[in-house]
Amino acid sequence: MQKTLTILGSTGSIGCQALEVAEHIDIKIRALSANKSIDLLEEQTRKYMPEIVAVCDEKAARELKKRLSDTKTRVEQGKKGQIIAARESGADIIVTAIAGTAGLEPTLAALETGKRIALANKEPLVCAGEQVMQTAGKYGTEIIPVDSEHSAIFQCLAEERSYNKINGKPGDIIRLDTSRIKKITLTASGGPFRGFTRGELANITPEQALNHPNWSMGKKISIDSATLMNKGLELIEAMHLFGMNPDQIEIVIHPESIIHSMIEFIDGSVIAQLSNPDMRQPIQYALTYPDRKPSLTRPLDLTAINKLTFEKPDMDAFPCLRLAYEAAKRGTNACAALNHANEDAVELFLKRKITFNKIPELIEEALKEALQNPG
Repeated sequence: MQKTLTILGSTGSIGCQALEVAEHIDIKIRALSANKSIDLLEEQTRKYMPEIVAVCDEKAARELKKRLSDTKTRVEQGKKGQIIAARESGADIIVTAIAGTAGLEPTLAALETGKRIALANKEPLVCAGEQVMQTAGKYGTEIIPVDSEHSAIFQCLAEERSYNKINGKPGDIIRLDTSRIKKITLTASGGPFRGFTRGELANITPEQALNHPNWSMGKKISIDSATLMNKGLELIEAMHLFGMNPDQIEIVIHPESIIHSMIEFIDGSVIAQLSNPDMRQPIQYALTYPDRKPSLTRPLDLTAINKLTFEKPDMDAFPCLRLAYEAAKRGTNACAALNHANEDAVELFLKRKITFNKIPELIEEALKEALQNPG
């Protein structure tokens, strides 16, 4: 039987690639959603003919409804529309790819369906990780991570899932008995400014920060990659997904972006997942798991790459990573404050209202305030 798919955030980078993958492996689209990019959403709707589309911006939703009046697609609007797309499409799999904290409520709504969630937005776990995982457990919802690093960890833990089943330790599909795991290593490309000093970062422009050397991503995540905050958010995400504490998660700079993450076990064995940097691979794995199918990703040729290099992150030049570790150790409120402050600071930087180095300064101020006033 043909699988069906809903994509929340279909006009973003991940959403567009998810549509490409779905077409490649013959998955039918049931629902799509966007913030206000209705030109692209209309194009997607006419190509894939979903039953529901949702537009968060209500004015844009009304315009799209007029444009799609010749189709059978139902147009929903506002935040409520995103939740309707999650709950009422009846899809087998829901990709949650709405950027930022705006994705929290739709992600929770998707989890309540009990359908598989291909989780592509890390902010819900950063801001409300306990609630997200408790909701998944309550409704028996399967979460498969789409972030390349967390997908890599998930793939490396295949043996652990089998081991847990044999030993009668149910839990949900990701939260595992971690007693045999020593640490997780998340790799980071280092972004466009790897090797820069803090002084050299003072006059960085948004255009420079958006120019990532390995990955094609949206604006917000590209800036997060440039500040290394993206890796900090991934640290917090990994804590919740895999039941680890911050001291068990290591960040390593790996500029080639070939090894996406590694697991070290208590016996000293290390298992890594390797592939060319292409988000279509982890997206497809989340849609087909536990099966694998030929993908659109270019095959890996290690002889052409020639070498794989690793180095420690410079937390003096890139203090966002240090702040993320601190928030991770302090708990949910600190993580939420970190995330909100980062979203605001990135927006100010993109609007040229603050400098690149001001981003971590604003985040640190917000984090200190949150820790002083935990209520």
